[in-house]
Amino acid sequence: MSDKPVVFVTRKLPPDVEARLLRDYRPVLNPDDALYDPATLPDRCRGADALLPCTTDRLTADVIGAMPATIRAIATFSVGYDHIDLPAAKARGIVVTNTPDVLTAATADCAMLLLLAAARGAYTAEKLVREDRWRAWAPTGQIGVQVTGKRLGIFGMGRIGQAVAQRARGFDMTVHYSDVSRLPPHLEQGAVFHAAPESMLPHCDFLSLHCPLTPQTHHFLDDRRIARLPDGAVVVNTARGPIVDDAALIRALTSGKLVAAGLDVYEGEPRIDPRYRDLPNVTLFRTLAAPRRRPATPWASRRWTTWTPSSPVANRPTALPDAAHPTAGDAPGLVGLLIPPWPAWHGAALRHRRPRRRARRTPPRCG
Repeated sequence: MSDKPVVFVTRKLPPDVEARLLRDYRPVLNPDDALYDPATLPDRCRGADALLPCTTDRLTADVIGAMPATIRAIATFSVGYDHIDLPAAKARGIVVTNTPDVLTAATADCAMLLLLAAARGAYTAEKLVREDRWRAWAPTGQIGVQVTGKRLGIFGMGRIGQAVAQRARGFDMTVHYSDVSRLPPHLEQGAVFHAAPESMLPHCDFLSLHCPLTPQTHHFLDDRRIARLPDGAVVVNTARGPIVDDAALIRALTSGKLVAAGLDVYEGEPRIDPRYRDLPNVTLFRTLAAPRRRPATPWASRRWTTWTPSSPVANRPTALPDAAHPTAGDAPGLVGLLIPPWPAWHGAALRHRRPRRRARRTPPRCG
């Protein structure tokens, strides 16, 4: 029998990723991309050494508590980790890893795409052309909101927030941001820091959300905070759906308090609030921030190639952080799979210490 570890994979992954799994592990793949009921995962994982889930798999405390004793790692195919109950994994001594930074540029690109599309009413313009209802140019038709020279507020100035700020400067936008701590000047690059988001909101012609989903940021954008935005502001959310109170946002879009919004994440997705579909001033995408075609290979490969049997590893069960922080930090791994080649993994997690490095910044606070 092969001495390679068994990895249970919950979704169909890109071909290059699955090829790498087949080469170095004994994966149990999902060729039909069936959506498994999370309650069935413990039984499906019998005999596996690791689980490779996606954000569609809600790994609650009950699910993790029922996992077989053989499961030593949960390696999520995502940057986000809010679908995993970290305290439950820590209690079981299960390593949890993610893939930080692999989607920074893609998410920032999509945030700017949504910002521009919402500001310029791209949905209604495209609909007129596609439905053959465009008759002629009119001086008062399709008057959008100018982006150039406006003020952009960023809630959550981590990697993605900084990438969005970099792009916004290309439109001569003045950047304001709120986070739990101020960036050093070389990262801030002239952006205006607000210790409390409430003080930032009145300066936001555009507001882009880039904070993690925590109990403190759940429904962060509610009626009270929307009221602090300038009339005619535009809201963009590419972080997590539940950061926005849907009812409050819909009221603001309907009343004209907000002129437009751009969303690619939703509470309860893929089932979204149906009222969004009837609003012409909201741009609705499914999530587009993922490597496409050729970028899929480096997404997986460049994080695998750093592993050797003697590599210091960051995924010691005793080193799992609190639920408010990312899982295993910036350590490398194939789509989150921080498992060095067998049998080194068998004991390496307990033999090596993580190299000293800069502490990770905590999630943005909710004022």
